Amino acid sequence: MRRWLAAVSITMVSVLGLAACGGGGGSTATGQSPAASGGKQQVEVFSWWTGPGEADGLQAMRKIFEEKNPNYTFFDAAVAGGSGDKAKALLQSKLQASTPPDTFQGHAGAELQGYIKAGNLEDLTSLYDELKLKDAFPAQLVEQISVEGKIYSVPVNIHRSNVLWFNPAVLKDAGVAAAPKTIEEFIAALEKVKAKGKVPLSIGSEWTVTHLMESVLLGSLGTDAYNALFKPGADWNSAEVTKALENFAKILSYAGDPQDDWQPAAKQVADGEAAFNVMGDWAYGYFHNPPEGGLGKTSKTDFDWAPAPGTEGTYLWLSDSFTLPKGAKNRDGALAWLKVAASKEGQDAFNPKKGSIPARKDADQALYTDYLADALKDWSSNKLAGSIQHGVAVNQPWLAAINEAVGLFIGSKDVKALQQGLADAATANAQ
Repeated sequence: MRRWLAAVSITMVSVLGLAACGGGGGSTATGQSPAASGGKQQVEVFSWWTGPGEADGLQAMRKIFEEKNPNYTFFDAAVAGGSGDKAKALLQSKLQASTPPDTFQGHAGAELQGYIKAGNLEDLTSLYDELKLKDAFPAQLVEQISVEGKIYSVPVNIHRSNVLWFNPAVLKDAGVAAAPKTIEEFIAALEKVKAKGKVPLSIGSEWTVTHLMESVLLGSLGTDAYNALFKPGADWNSAEVTKALENFAKILSYAGDPQDDWQPAAKQVADGEAAFNVMGDWAYGYFHNPPEGGLGKTSKTDFDWAPAPGTEGTYLWLSDSFTLPKGAKNRDGALAWLKVAASKEGQDAFNPKKGSIPARKDADQALYTDYLADALKDWSSNKLAGSIQHGVAVNQPWLAAINEAVGLFIGSKDVKALQQGLADAATANAQ
């Protein structure tokens, strides 16, 4: 825990240093971006897509943007690490200093509410009307990203959080016949793998533990009870939540040594060092993409997938989106980027590489094969539940309080204290 706190301190020092070095970008009196090389206007696109798969998808969309907009040049302002946590910290400092990027990535849903309430974002409803996006996107997605009838972001994809990735050979060697469907089957399978001397469950940095917890909560409570946790008056101190957190503690006890982030933890599964990893479907792009942008592994042989135990029939979802900050240096360039991000061409270039499915209903389904074909089918037929870690179910202060409780639990293993911490977080931050 002391090492983790030290790392956070170093990260915040780095963030503040980056913010100080960034300056004001030399914006002109008209609010337009200064000319980049060759007389082009620079468009600063801020994200946390730096890893294999996600960076490839971003570059594919960048290529389309620059082809369609020869007067603009794309400036990649991506910040690595922590499921966007480091990027969000730097972004907040830029917003407070009134030096926003031209557009920034955010998770659709509750995560954006803080920016909206602070007056940081422009209303994009007119862009939706211009591009007829309310027809292009599923109705439930439009509803989720609307705030008092206005829309403040353009989703580029749909991700699934509750995916159990596993190594078929490791399971076979341990005598596990198939991916476990229930929490009880999962614990039994973890025990069998442990007996064989392999890592039962790989885990990454602290945010991946919260990511694991949300799937265990869903798998233990069921969809309706899970969704009810984020409504006013929810009872986080119930016996059912206690049992779910006991399941979480038991499952986490089988985890191997924490890796630096989700990629090395996922790689342990693909390399046959570990049996299981619970991670979002962005892991598919990492597993599947060629070695220059991923691991180049073979699905159903080196890795396989199933809904996280207990969650079959429910899509624990999240969506990456882009926004238009108030005071953007190059507002027109940002709008040009948003149009590419919203387009069928842009989403079909981005999502197969990212390991996600398109937000649009009219995307070319032939491009989405293997895991992604399963995801498209399930998205249209499953019940929906919102991710905690990835901004759908809770706003940023609430998530910070949840992550604090989980961080303390990693050191203490005290389920009672974890439950009280989650209950306190809900009381203080419920929307």
